[in-house]
Amino acid sequence: MRLLVTATFVKATKKLQPSQKTELDTAVKVISVNPSIGEAKAGDFLGARVYKFKLSQQLCLLAYRMLDEESIKLLSFGPHENFYRDLKRQGE
Repeated sequence: MRLLVTATFVKATKKLQPSQKTELDTAVKVISVNPSIGEAKAGDFLGARVYKFKLSQQLCLLAYRMLDEESIKLLSFGPHENFYRDLKRQGE
């Protein structure tokens, strides 16, 4: 599975502690094994999926888009608060 990332995603990962990066990597591996695991979104986010996972005992959302059978684009991740507003601003 080929993973593509947005600049927003890369910027957010740079702020994480090593243990948090491990938890994020685990969530990304789960998505790469089963891309349909995330909840499909509608409206402004049509085509995007959101996977919920725990990051340092806090619920976080990871937005991604399946480009084709072998490619996933990781859009953004973060806590639920303002997540969809920020995702909409980034234009994905």
